[in-house]
Order: sequence, then C-alpha cells, then structure tokens
Amino acid sequence: MSTSDPTASPTTFDLERRVDCADSTLHNPRHAVIALGSNLGNRLETLQGAVDALEDTPGVRITSVSSVYETEALGGPAEQPNYYNAVVVLRTTLPPSSLLERANAVEDAFGRVRTVRWGPRTLDVDILAYEGVTSDDPQLLLPHPRAHERAFVLAPWADAEPDGELPGLGRVADLLKGLGGEAEASVRRRDDIQLRLPE
Repeated sequence: MSTSDPTASPTTFDLERRVDCADSTLHNPRHAVIALGSNLGNRLETLQGAVDALEDTPGVRITSVSSVYETEALGGPAEQPNYYNAVVVLRTTLPPSSLLERANAVEDAFGRVRTVRWGPRTLDVDILAYEGVTSDDPQLLLPHPRAHERAFVLAPWADAEPDGELPGLGRVADLLKGLGGEAEASVRRRDDIQLRLPE
C-alpha cells in the first residue's frame, strides 16, 4: 500500500519524521511566559483546558507547566472564592500581539466576563514576559508591570522555570524571596492536584 494513502498506517519512521517536521515549523522561536488563574467553576479543569488550548495554537509549543497554587483573591469584591494559579513556559513564533489575541480568545472560550475590576473570573490569561520585548502599549505592557509584586505569579513561575528571570528585575526565585515570608505563605502549592503537559 502506498504511503501516500492517507488511510495507511504510518510507520514509526514516518511518525518521527512528521513530529520533527511539525516542530521545525517553529523557526526562530521566542521564549514567553504566561500566567493562568481561575476562581469560578471547575478551576482545575479550566486551567487544564487553557493549557491544552494554548498548546493547540499553531506556532506555540509549551515546554513547562507549573504546579497548581491556591491563593486568596486580592482586591476586587469581598468574599471571592480562592484562586488556582499556574504558569506555563513556551516557545512561540507568534508576535506578542498575536499571542495576546490568542490569550484573550482562550479566556472568552471559557466564559470570561469583564464587568468588575479584579472581580471573580472563570479564567485569566496574562502574558508575563516575551523574550527581548518591552512594551508600554496599554493593551500589552511587557514585561507584566505587577508580576514582581505577586507571589501567586512568582511562585508558580519559579516552579515551572527555576532559573527564570523577569526582564529588568532579576531572578524570579529571588524576587519571590524578596516579598517576604508572609507573601510566600499566602500561596499554597497543591500537591494533590496537577496539570498535564500536553503530549
């Protein structure tokens, strides 16, 4: 049977070649870091869905996913449910603007409603850093201007990328320590649940 027949079962060699070709489509990929958060609905399922949706994006390859961290909501309406937070590290050929569009589309797909500032949300997808890029565009500030102040961002980032750096501010792990013990204690690593790195 001809290997050009789409119904034919590919050989192991064919599979390896196709995987290699797919990965080689990321010519000159850039390093980016994205934060995920959810405090409404099935938080774990939503975060996993966001990871899967990002990995399914052409021009994006996720290289690392953090553990899940739980934290109380900061700011906004009182008595919000706790957040589940995570960070993904990826390689991408998408420019920052296109990556932002994809992030917003993923939020929308999970029912994100933007009515109350810092209000509860099904999903939050924030670009924390994009290799070598700084931006003061109000639509996409890079690196994220408040990332260095947030233990719920720094803790999962340090978990996903132990040697990670926040451009212009230093190592993520050092920034987390710099917030003090109380800030570090405000985020709890949930070792009983986990996100899967897409295969």
